[in-house]
Amino acid sequence: MRQASKLIRQHILSVLSDGHFHSGEAIAQEVNLSRTAVAGHISQLSDWGLDVFKVKGKGYRLERGFDLLNADIIKKHLPSARMALVDVQSVLPSTNTELKKRITNAPHNLANGDVVLAEVQTAGRGRHGRQWLAPVGGSLTFSMYWSFPDGYQSMAGLSLLVGLAVCEGLKAVGVDDAQLKWPNDVYLQGKKLAGILIEVEGQIGATAHSVIGIGLNVCMPENQYDVGQPHNDLASYLGHAPDRNQLAAAIISALWSLLPQFSQQGFGPFAPLWQAMDLYADKTIVLQMGEKRFSGVDRGVDASGALLVETSDGITRFHGGEVSLRGQ
Repeated sequence: MRQASKLIRQHILSVLSDGHFHSGEAIAQEVNLSRTAVAGHISQLSDWGLDVFKVKGKGYRLERGFDLLNADIIKKHLPSARMALVDVQSVLPSTNTELKKRITNAPHNLANGDVVLAEVQTAGRGRHGRQWLAPVGGSLTFSMYWSFPDGYQSMAGLSLLVGLAVCEGLKAVGVDDAQLKWPNDVYLQGKKLAGILIEVEGQIGATAHSVIGIGLNVCMPENQYDVGQPHNDLASYLGHAPDRNQLAAAIISALWSLLPQFSQQGFGPFAPLWQAMDLYADKTIVLQMGEKRFSGVDRGVDASGALLVETSDGITRFHGGEVSLRGQ
């Protein structure tokens, strides 16, 4: 997308974010374009998931207003000890893709804890190549960079550690009872609230450059959005949509706090904390690995983050990859 179009749509999004009606003529004057051109840009925003209503004689408005993500506001809520980048983009294909591009093009410009957030993701991704659906203003999607000089082997359990950080950040907006589903989902009241996607760049035996992607449902009512599985959102749980800038800062702060210890000591010290929040603790589960299915009782995780499943043959350890987990 051309930079000019990106800036125009960012401006229109900013105008509409208050939730009030704005005439096509007023928006056209605001962005110095024709009303026809404005209609085209709004149509594209709608295709990306923005709920825009058009009413004759009144103009355009959103189904609900929302506060735009703002890097300066997020920084105000963060501890000042770490001088990492907080970059808010209006539109990106994917925050993970953006950070991976930066790793490829200029890794020397990246510092541990750098964050890229996006108001709109046009090609958001979940695990196993699935699409991550995120309505504009109704979700929090961002990615963080973190390097591991000791390579891939030192990252075992990273997605579980990130889940703990997300749950810690959720406490800032009044959510104390989130649970974790192995290996990288956050659940609330038995339904998915957030997903984590870890991607890694680098050669075997060299520094591993990790991209930690997080997608969290803020205002995404289940009766309005079909994401292929039961899901929850913070607005439904809390009775109001929390401040996304404050929430972003809380999760980023938790990651900044936990990742240095994880880098030094691995997942071992965090395993008991994760097990205390295990959604399927001591329940019978079924795991699908390729064409194979395994059934047993969830007995938590080990120091590497592997899932421990008790079967008639004893305890079997399962690591990441193409493993899916469902309650039986």
